Amino acid sequence: MLRARNSIPVPWALTLIGLGAFMTALDQTVVVTALPSVMLDLKIPATDLDRASWIITAYLLGYTVAMPLIGRLADVYGYPRVYQASLLVFLLGSAMVALSGSLGWVVTSRVIQAVGGGAAIPIGMALASTLLPPERRGLALGIVGGAAEAGSMLGPAYGGAIVELANWRWIFWLNLPQGALLFVALLWLPNQRNREARVDYAGGALLVAALLVLSLALSRQGLFTLSSPTPFLVGAAGVLLALTLVRLESRVPQPLLSPVLFRSWAFLTATGTQLLVGTALIIAMVTVPLMANTVMGKEPFTGALWLLRMTAFIPPGAVLGGALMHRVGIRAVTIIGLLLCAAGLFLVSTWPIGVEDPELTLHLGMVGSGFGLVIAPIMARALEAAVNDYRATAASLVVVARMMGMTLGLAALSAWGVEHFQGLTAGLESPVPLPGEAPEAARLRLEAYTAAGLTLFHDFLRVAGALSLLAVAPALLMRRDREPKKTD
Repeated sequence: MLRARNSIPVPWALTLIGLGAFMTALDQTVVVTALPSVMLDLKIPATDLDRASWIITAYLLGYTVAMPLIGRLADVYGYPRVYQASLLVFLLGSAMVALSGSLGWVVTSRVIQAVGGGAAIPIGMALASTLLPPERRGLALGIVGGAAEAGSMLGPAYGGAIVELANWRWIFWLNLPQGALLFVALLWLPNQRNREARVDYAGGALLVAALLVLSLALSRQGLFTLSSPTPFLVGAAGVLLALTLVRLESRVPQPLLSPVLFRSWAFLTATGTQLLVGTALIIAMVTVPLMANTVMGKEPFTGALWLLRMTAFIPPGAVLGGALMHRVGIRAVTIIGLLLCAAGLFLVSTWPIGVEDPELTLHLGMVGSGFGLVIAPIMARALEAAVNDYRATAASLVVVARMMGMTLGLAALSAWGVEHFQGLTAGLESPVPLPGEAPEAARLRLEAYTAAGLTLFHDFLRVAGALSLLAVAPALLMRRDREPKKTD
């Protein structure tokens, strides 16, 4: 049996890495179903929902902005030990959330938790890529990517179950024994420090600031509605920070952002593909349950099950994509996945109000499988472009591209959706029944609004499908930099 650097068997090592990715990804979405309980316990009024939503947003921001710096720390000081240090930060943040007594304390604690949790996927990907020979590396990446997707997928159900059985604070208390066991198990993985490499801390601080400011700018609806100058001013500040970072990095002997990565066509095209995939994914994930719960008149639980029919196919798709990579080729698997996504999304955009199985599961399964197939090949191509002491850094930048795409897609969806719906309903009378009105007239008005809503959601899905097709362009260019093209 293969062993991880003459230590523990590779299957056990991959299991440990996958569990870490699963646990930290779980906390991205675990609060979604627990948010009402958190608000009730902390006496946050329903009118402050926009403030309470920072409990979710804070984790996503912390998860994203610290990732490249932690990835570089892992490249320099060794993957297992930095992974363990990140776990300690994650567990500290979890305990702080569980002990929180105010909204501000919860949000701060979630940022700390996310800084530690954000390390699990890029470090895990980089570590997994060193455990197997190149021809089997895709499978390792698929397993870690699939575990992370499974965590994000099961987060809402896990959080809802804990709230139902106990108290929302137990969501975070339970992280402690799980994380402690993983911390101890990681001691069995030998650590290899690169004593010649250095960490560019000034560049790391600037990059964290730039990503934070740009994420805040991209998350504002006013960026698309042109209703406020704030997102443009914030975005300009983010661009200025990024330009300052570029200037600084050009003078540093071992910069945080290696020029090798940004001179690599393979890395740039993989990152561009991932950005578009993230945007399409968030549009699909928001639209499917929202369409079910509104114009199709389904219960919230039914809408969640519809989304689960899509997301449940992502983890096995990730493993399959990793396994097929060496046989079929990285670009081929990526393009097949993107085309499957696009076909599924276009089919979902044709659903009538009364859609049923087998179309329901078949179409959503196509979308989920497509999103899963692209995970391992995109990451593998990016890691191939990185020199050995920049593996985790490269992996973290690819994950950041996906998160930025999701942030951008969500803001665009919110802004364009409101404006588009107003255009679709212009000239329609209110659907609310009027006193003494004939039922037939009220029904006709309601049907007109329902049709407008269905058209809106269909358009969202078509946009997501178009983005999946657009991602085929950079995927076609995802060629190895300096190696023969025979595997492509």
